[in-house]
Amino acid sequence: MKELEIKANDAGQRLDRFVGKAVPLLPESLLQKYIRLKRVKINGKGAKRDTRLSAGDLVQLYINDEFFEKPREDNAWLKVGAPKLTIVYEDENVLLCDKKPGVLCHSAGVWDYNTLIAHVQAYLAQKGEWRPKEENAFAPALCNRIDRNTGGIVIAAKNAEALRILNDKIRDREIDKLYLCAVQGRPKPSAGRLENYLFKDAKKNQVFVKSRPEPGAKTAVTEYRTLCSKGALSLVECRLLTGRTHQIRVQMAHSGTPLLGDGKYGSERFNKGFDEKGQALYSYKLRFDFPTDAGLLNYLRGREFRVEKIDFVEKYFGIETLEF
Repeated sequence: MKELEIKANDAGQRLDRFVGKAVPLLPESLLQKYIRLKRVKINGKGAKRDTRLSAGDLVQLYINDEFFEKPREDNAWLKVGAPKLTIVYEDENVLLCDKKPGVLCHSAGVWDYNTLIAHVQAYLAQKGEWRPKEENAFAPALCNRIDRNTGGIVIAAKNAEALRILNDKIRDREIDKLYLCAVQGRPKPSAGRLENYLFKDAKKNQVFVKSRPEPGAKTAVTEYRTLCSKGALSLVECRLLTGRTHQIRVQMAHSGTPLLGDGKYGSERFNKGFDEKGQALYSYKLRFDFPTDAGLLNYLRGREFRVEKIDFVEKYFGIETLEF
């Protein structure tokens, strides 16, 4: 039990608002439940959530110690009362999630509990598959990342062995990732291979295409094929043979067909005609090729997973179910 004395600056606040600030890791749903169960008291007595606090009041909190810790990325999952995940596939070792555009995989320098990793960890903790108090070091982790405004399949490992194997397989290009994107105009040719060198300016967080090798520039290779065209847009499937920052976005723009909604590499004038807040890009299909031994995960060899629907594909091309 922890006891907090109300000072003049905190007087007049509602009980639930005060406790929410004093215990920032406590989920709102759990806070309200604890007040109802009288695990939050004022001067030794239960109180309603809208009770106004007075200077000198003593608020007693019968709340687990971990909720009083300083908020960090590794404990952000505690704040997630009701995890929100779109699960593509799950077994005892891996979890494939369909990350929606606008969601961060990890916090971006500022503590944030509305990240994919926080919701994955909360989900597994609430299921009882991950018990943080019994673990010395391991926590469920994401094996790949997708930009905030890009959607698609993200792999989470439930145990250390799966994490090790998946990291190795991603590094060795044994997991095939395919993307769908809506681009301006018609790619010419309609299918092909984009190969050049990409240089990332870390300060600007922007990537530039180079036609020849130079210090800091890395080889980038993307295979693409046009699936259909409608109006001013084309739907294109891209297969990454390398994994560089903003690879599809910058290579498609360089080839003359920038992604719809791409504010960094696309056409501002063209994008104004569409109501899109981010680039129309989705990591929609994942194949576990595994040409070499995958140990614990050998059962995934040859399996393919995909998302069922993508908003921009349905909106601009009238395709409700993906069957590519």
